[in-house]
Amino acid sequence: MISDNLLSSSISPQTGSRQAGDSPADQIFIVLPNLNSETLLANASQDLASVQALAGHLAFDVDGPQRDVVLGIHRMVEGIQLMVDRVLDLVEVSEQK
Repeated sequence: MISDNLLSSSISPQTGSRQAGDSPADQIFIVLPNLNSETLLANASQDLASVQALAGHLAFDVDGPQRDVVLGIHRMVEGIQLMVDRVLDLVEVSEQK
């Protein structure tokens, strides 16, 4: 399971040092190391907005307990979206000073 892999790698990091461009054999996606915080946050915000829209649309396609789950996910993502957007606002304010 992906979360198990992430947890095990964070608990017991690899002993060898990594060179730039090195990645585990099972890693499909990477985040470029030279991206700044604002770029990363802006992309995270856009991705969250997409997930929020997907969950909002899905909520109208399901009924009962499944709908409750989807709406719960939608609300959680909305809260995360608000936090990421707030950090983006703080980054913009600090850059303007």
